[in-house]
Amino acid sequence: MTHAEAVDTATPGYHRPDDGGLTAAVETELATFLRARTADSRAIDPAFAEATDALVAFVLNGGKRIRPTFAWWGWRGAGGAVDAAESVAVLRAISALELIQACALIHDDLMDASATRRGRPTVHVEFARRHVAAGWGGQPARFGAAAAILLGDLALAWADDMLRAAGLPPPALVRAAPPWQAMRTEMLGGQYLDVLHQASGDTSARAALQIDRYKTAAYTVERPLHLGAAIADAGPELIAAYRRFGADIGVAFQLRDDLLGVFGDPAVTGKPAGDDLREGKRTLLLAFAVERAEEQGRTTAREAITAAVGDPDLDAAGVARIRDLLTELGAVRSMEHRIAALTGSALDALSAVEIDEPAASELVQLATLATRRRS
Repeated sequence: MTHAEAVDTATPGYHRPDDGGLTAAVETELATFLRARTADSRAIDPAFAEATDALVAFVLNGGKRIRPTFAWWGWRGAGGAVDAAESVAVLRAISALELIQACALIHDDLMDASATRRGRPTVHVEFARRHVAAGWGGQPARFGAAAAILLGDLALAWADDMLRAAGLPPPALVRAAPPWQAMRTEMLGGQYLDVLHQASGDTSARAALQIDRYKTAAYTVERPLHLGAAIADAGPELIAAYRRFGADIGVAFQLRDDLLGVFGDPAVTGKPAGDDLREGKRTLLLAFAVERAEEQGRTTAREAITAAVGDPDLDAAGVARIRDLLTELGAVRSMEHRIAALTGSALDALSAVEIDEPAASELVQLATLATRRRS
């Protein structure tokens, strides 16, 4: 019996994954892993277990599971079979991507001073509230920030643990290491560039696309696909095509997110309208708007947009005015054109290589869903 088969049948919560129930299977794997780690936390101190319970709730209560989905189809497209002995181990390994995502979101919310995520208080806000409710000493905001930093770090550490303990055959685990390592560094590099460009006031399209490429595209689509392909021992041509597809669709995904950050319905997105403006995010949408205002000689419009970016007191009327300007200047139209061009380029990359079905069709569908979504 192989190691993968042993894990397949002996691990509590065992079930064999299938294409149709992928999201539910990822949820189950995460819940099983996190239950065990919470028990470890309780052995340290019940108070720490309460803190990790908040992390568990954050991971399990929401999320589209986009990253494991791309990784799964990357594996399937490279020859991975649902009835293979290692399929359960693959499922567990790619589910660890959701813990990378948790780290990124918890830290991002803190850096952006976001109050809500998925319609709920962000982690740093929740722990600041706990501080106030308990009547502890010191500053609630600092306690909340410290808790968010530590829980985000814990999510990153647990992601590594989950990947390594997934039960992948040793050669597959070795192949998984390069994309996994690159993904973590790229994600953190993109986060730093986001903070840097906000502080420096860089509104250029180059800066916005650099952030999109590394903060979002690399760890959302490109590297998850690469990870799945590497586990399946794919050849260099398929990996290169996956990476091109992933980079283009990942950027297009972020551009759609940028539009939703200004024009989205809060009831659907789970975030207040205009939050990206208040947080000072240097998006391609704003870069296009500033460029168009300069080209058209609309100095007042340019000043209004730059003044709104990073204004924490921007009210609903101010958001509506910026929306109008973004539309009038043609920035929204330019974004839609860029999203369409990136999607076309990504699909061209897929069509140039042999990808096993049903993965080839599923990746085309995922590209459409990622770039036309409303939340």
